[in-house]
Amino acid sequence: MGNMRAKNPQGAIQMFSKRFYCGLSERIVDVPVDARIVKTGFDPEISRFNFQLKDLVRTNQIASARKLFDEMPYRNTCSVNMMVSGYVKSRNLFHARELFDSMVSRNEVSWTTMIGGYSQNNQPKEAINLYNEMCRSGVKPDHITFATLLSGFDDTTTLKEVHQIHSHVIRFGLSSSLIVCNSLVDSYCKTCCLDTASQLFSEMPTKDSVSFNVMITGHTKYGFREEALKLFMQMRNMDFQPSDFTFAAVLGLSVGSDDVIFGRQIHGLAIKTSYVWDVFVANALLDFYSKHDYIDFAKNLFDEMPELDGVSYNIIITGYAWNGQYEKSFNLFKRLQVTSFDRKNFPFAVMFSVAATEQNLAMGRQIHAQAVVTTADSEVQVGNALVDMYAKCEKFEEANRIFANLAYRSSVPWTAIISIYVQKGFHEEALKMFKEMNRENVHGDQATFASTLKASANLASVSLGKQLHSSVIRLGLMSSVFSGSVLVDMYAKCGSMKDAIEVFKEMPDRNIVCWNALISAYAQNGDSEATFSSFTDMIESGLYPDSVSFLSVLTACSHRGLVEKALWYFNSMTQVYNLDPRKEHYVTMIDVLCRSGRFNEAENLISEMPFEPDEIMWSSVLNSCRIHKNQDLAKKAADQLFKMDALRDAAAYVNMSNIYAEAGKWENAAKVKKSMRERGVKKATAYSWVEIDHKVHVFTANDRTHPQTEQIRRKIDSLVELMDKEGYKPDTSCTLQNVNEEMKIESLKYHSERLAIAFALINTPEGSPIIIMKNLRACVDCHAAIKVISKLVGREITVRDSSRFHHFRGGLCSCEDYW
Repeated sequence: MGNMRAKNPQGAIQMFSKRFYCGLSERIVDVPVDARIVKTGFDPEISRFNFQLKDLVRTNQIASARKLFDEMPYRNTCSVNMMVSGYVKSRNLFHARELFDSMVSRNEVSWTTMIGGYSQNNQPKEAINLYNEMCRSGVKPDHITFATLLSGFDDTTTLKEVHQIHSHVIRFGLSSSLIVCNSLVDSYCKTCCLDTASQLFSEMPTKDSVSFNVMITGHTKYGFREEALKLFMQMRNMDFQPSDFTFAAVLGLSVGSDDVIFGRQIHGLAIKTSYVWDVFVANALLDFYSKHDYIDFAKNLFDEMPELDGVSYNIIITGYAWNGQYEKSFNLFKRLQVTSFDRKNFPFAVMFSVAATEQNLAMGRQIHAQAVVTTADSEVQVGNALVDMYAKCEKFEEANRIFANLAYRSSVPWTAIISIYVQKGFHEEALKMFKEMNRENVHGDQATFASTLKASANLASVSLGKQLHSSVIRLGLMSSVFSGSVLVDMYAKCGSMKDAIEVFKEMPDRNIVCWNALISAYAQNGDSEATFSSFTDMIESGLYPDSVSFLSVLTACSHRGLVEKALWYFNSMTQVYNLDPRKEHYVTMIDVLCRSGRFNEAENLISEMPFEPDEIMWSSVLNSCRIHKNQDLAKKAADQLFKMDALRDAAAYVNMSNIYAEAGKWENAAKVKKSMRERGVKKATAYSWVEIDHKVHVFTANDRTHPQTEQIRRKIDSLVELMDKEGYKPDTSCTLQNVNEEMKIESLKYHSERLAIAFALINTPEGSPIIIMKNLRACVDCHAAIKVISKLVGREITVRDSSRFHHFRGGLCSCEDYW
């Protein structure tokens, strides 16, 4: 959480405007008594009541002020203005506007007070509408009116609106007013029009520290660090004394860079000017150090601060959370709870993020209860964090209930639910949410499209992926390397390497993430040569490979059985690039060795690695043991898997049962299956799907639910006749059931991927490519059958199973039968 004042260095302007028009104190107190009598219509009684009313408003006794106001025998415009300002101060805009609308006579103070109410409460559109109404009424705005109006402009304000107010400033002869010029410069900065802001700044007849603060903050916000730094140096050279806002603005400049030394120099200047003990400046320093991962330094400063406020706690709590020190973050939050600071401003959103990361539902619910009590759950950021927390804790019903009750649903909560659905594998639900989001005219951001593209990639919906690609281009997000990388990944997972390569080539800039996306794309599609050459090209471009880069090249080695090359890459991680292999690198390396039958080396590597073998690793060993008929190691791997408390699926039981079945040990196979049933582990249903005309069609083995079932089966029967003539012989060892040979052959014919292929052949033009997806590994017989089918129908058939891509052309497969 940042310091809110630090984000708005022109708060001084707002403060002046609010004092002047909400309290009305300066304009009243400094006027001589006889002038007040004249102002109240020469009625001393009204003047006396107005004095009492002003004191009640000043001390925020709004109920008492309204009681007095209602009891006044006579009132004038000043009386009503004060009551309106009281409601504005208490943020009760409904009663303020109700009273304002009832006024018979309004002066510039009346209009400006009400405009200020909307500006202070983040309603710039209402403020602009009221200002336009003021102009139509014939009341002339003054410099305070413009400063008040402009102070409420934010990121939702359009450049056209700023231009309109600027033209009015000129028309009313206020273009030389310092407070108005500062407000205009700030408004141009907020609408990302820095050129106009800079031009106006240079033309200003006079400047003060606020002028520089606004410009420094504006340039910092949009990443123009050098320009912001020049402005700061210019300010120092012109002998303007830095204020608390200056320090906040310049420290904000430091936060956006890796220049810690500069930030420390600003810290030194704050000490020299005695601003370091100002809580506002100290909070900006806390923010600077925590965001540069100097959390211990920030905590020391926090402990030394003579004055703390709620912002101080928010920053240090957030700093620990970002640093992954969740326990310290939570302990400080508990310490914050016993302070007298406004509980509604506690960092609930951060604590919900901690609960989400830790998947600590109990903690999340406890803090949720506190947020409800303080009504903080009605805040947009807190509501969004709640949705994210419950979704990540897999409480989708609660997440959706909170989401449905959000007063304002920006792209953030939509993206939170979409991304969690994708992470949990609920890709279809994610896409439904995205479509609903579009129906509500909510525009997604970069994160939204990243998650949705992942969903379309996992469903292999290339048509949806291309629609999303068009949206990314239309919204101007293609310049982001992140968007480009996600698109490369999407096209690759949909089997469209041509599109993936094209997207990569069109990227204006390429970082390590972009290169990794391309290297991974080639590896997934089994093109080892392209994987290795891309890895080399990346290094030659001046980038060093990271752990993701090496995982992709090791995967490529695994798909091709390139053991020596895999060992070379694995060893170069530590010896050349000083990278410690992670568990996933060991998993892939062990897979390479086992699949090549080098079980002794694999066992040595398992014993030497700094991790305990997990389910994925032993499952890989077990699968290779089945291929190489290594029953002894298979039993060892299976025993390790069966001991695990949270075995995720039945693959280990199925593999061990199949190993026994292939060896004709039906009794042992039956014991394994019995153990699986007793433990409640269920075999995952194999299914395949294909997208035709923007619709996904899903098939399971021996499926008869599809409307075109009869046509599909006729197509398969006709293909089988042609396949027999080509010499195809069914491999009945793939059907590990204790049934006769004829039944085994019949069962193989209707495996899910063959049903999907037959359906695609019926419903697509001749010669067009076919892309099939399968949730599990394809069997050996299906692999052999699809090779023959690709030759018979003269089509390229791509099958993506749980292991890799297989590209079948003319009777051959891209894997060269090593998979």
